[in-house]
Amino acid sequence: MRAIYHFFFHTLAGWRIQDDRPADLDRYIVVVAPHTSNWDFFVGLCVRSLARMGDVKYLAKRSLFKPPLGWIFRALGGYPVDRSKHNNLVDAVVAMFDSGEIKRIGITPEGTRKYQPNWKTGFHHMATKAGVPIILATFDYPAKLAILSAPFPLTDDPEADIARMKDWFRPHKGRNPEDGVR
Repeated sequence: MRAIYHFFFHTLAGWRIQDDRPADLDRYIVVVAPHTSNWDFFVGLCVRSLARMGDVKYLAKRSLFKPPLGWIFRALGGYPVDRSKHNNLVDAVVAMFDSGEIKRIGITPEGTRKYQPNWKTGFHHMATKAGVPIILATFDYPAKLAILSAPFPLTDDPEADIARMKDWFRPHKGRNPEDGVR
């Protein structure tokens, strides 16, 4: 499968991957931004395979997991999220890390493909409670460059950390730049 991803991602589309993760990093949360297009999912699948990230799970809106195609999203590592309810998602993800059910999970902090000035903070709470680092990931469409950062240093101030993350993401443009990080 990796050969197919390589052909489409590198050869046909001309994308590159810059991977700054430490080689021995096993458990982490991948924070992906800006999320501006459905194409991000396919780019993410290619990056996950080609960067040899292993079994990175991901959170996605519940409606994607309905028939007839829902089984595909589950098979590709998806966990449905019902955004209409408060369901202790942070604690559920921490429990999955603690039990070993997951080692890596991808999250889009905007929670939507449209511009969102206020990011969700759940991913920060998940990382600190589970004791796992955060890796920043971006898909810069104009540059055709996917970047995976070194572990991002967290503090006890989620809002300040998110402001620093936005500074890191801001130069990178998604497929629909008008919906990107500002």
